[in-house]
Amino acid sequence: MTAARKQRSAAWLVAPAAIMLVSCAVGPDFKRPEAPAIDRYTDAEFPNATVQSDFAHGGAQQFAAGGNLQRQWWNLFRSEPLDRLIEQALRDSPTVTSAQSTLRQVQQNLAAERGLTWPDVSGQINVQREQFSGASLGQPGTSIFTLYNASVNVSYTLDAFGGIRRQLEALQAQVDNANYQLQATYLTLTANLATTAIREASLRAQIRTTEEIEKLQKDQLDIVERRFNLGAVTKSDVLSQRTTLAQTRAILPPLQRQLSQLRHQLALYAGRTPESAALPSFELDGLELPLQLPVSVPSDLVRQRPDILSSEALLHAASAQVGVATANLYPQITLTGNIGSDAVGASQLFKPNSTVWGLGAGLLAPIFNGGQLLANKRAAAAAFDAAAANYRQTVLTAFANVADALRALQTDASALQAQIEAQHQARDAFQLASRQFNVGAVSYLTLLNSQQQLLQTRVAVVQAQADRFADTVALFQALGGGWWTEEVR
Repeated sequence: MTAARKQRSAAWLVAPAAIMLVSCAVGPDFKRPEAPAIDRYTDAEFPNATVQSDFAHGGAQQFAAGGNLQRQWWNLFRSEPLDRLIEQALRDSPTVTSAQSTLRQVQQNLAAERGLTWPDVSGQINVQREQFSGASLGQPGTSIFTLYNASVNVSYTLDAFGGIRRQLEALQAQVDNANYQLQATYLTLTANLATTAIREASLRAQIRTTEEIEKLQKDQLDIVERRFNLGAVTKSDVLSQRTTLAQTRAILPPLQRQLSQLRHQLALYAGRTPESAALPSFELDGLELPLQLPVSVPSDLVRQRPDILSSEALLHAASAQVGVATANLYPQITLTGNIGSDAVGASQLFKPNSTVWGLGAGLLAPIFNGGQLLANKRAAAAAFDAAAANYRQTVLTAFANVADALRALQTDASALQAQIEAQHQARDAFQLASRQFNVGAVSYLTLLNSQQQLLQTRVAVVQAQADRFADTVALFQALGGGWWTEEVR
């Protein structure tokens, strides 16, 4: 190749880069939405969730504004079985595997699309056997020959108006969205596991409490029957006690069914079948209520919750698609080139006199398309507006979730204190009624009412304890789970 030809080839290769440097990307440049200018989640400063009682799980919870929640927030419950179950579920859950695979898919889509920013180079080799008739040249006879061709073809579409760059920007936003969706999957799975474990512990406590009440009522029935044999009470009193005992026993099968269903749900979350799950059992006494609760400030929440960040990534992608639709309104310039060799014998390929080459440029400009391109641009702009509205709704929902969890923890503390006091009163009332009934000082109806009240208050205390645990999980989930504080496993 001569020096002049090499210079021309170099200029042809450099030209796209030079044009790219001076070109611009049409369409809007994305700007992250500003965080809401508020300093609290509720309409008043939230107090701490305090319970003035030494009863189990009745400690005062302290809200630490501006604190960062650790990624493994479930460790705060100090339950080794729960820790093991969640770690195993994060490895084996199909929902996690699906989210991870989706992330890899969009990452590879982005990698594939990046190839558009480089020239497309392809090689070609052809061998063709032909018969040539001399009649076309006014000569008799025919000749048969073999034609060999080898060439390298190069084409490059200039991104003069940034359509490709905007498409890459949209794909990168999709990668960001898939990553945040993966974090949301982690958060949802761990929160579901913790909440289900708490519900299981609550049910076990309710079953145990109901069985204790059943035994108490059975003992009371023995007393009533003995007094009936002595003529101290009527037959209706015996039947009433038997009915009460039967009603208490009837409570147990639904509770046991719910417990089985929760165990099956835990196995599902863990990515196992129920019969092979080998899951740990959970008791309220095996859990420790977290007393120090870090609460992100509102301006940080929008940069921490996976669903908000996912919605922001979708907004970014919609903004980039407006740029893509805008770039489609402008001409597209394509440069092509090829160099190769044609010969009638394989040994003649790549000889100086067999070299062939070509250069070309093409311009494709929309002239008339029935308004399709403008409609596409307007549709992209409408999609951006919809994504912006969805983002605002996601932020509002997130703030409402945190506010709900904060208020729930405050009312849970008050409810537990009230239920504990009610249980103390019901226990004292039942003990007094039992003594008085045994000596004939009160009617059987008084004893029966005290039994029912004791059962109700003991179950209510268990439920109030579980509510504090469950709403603590809800707060951790509403705050985003602390995934940003540590590297993803």
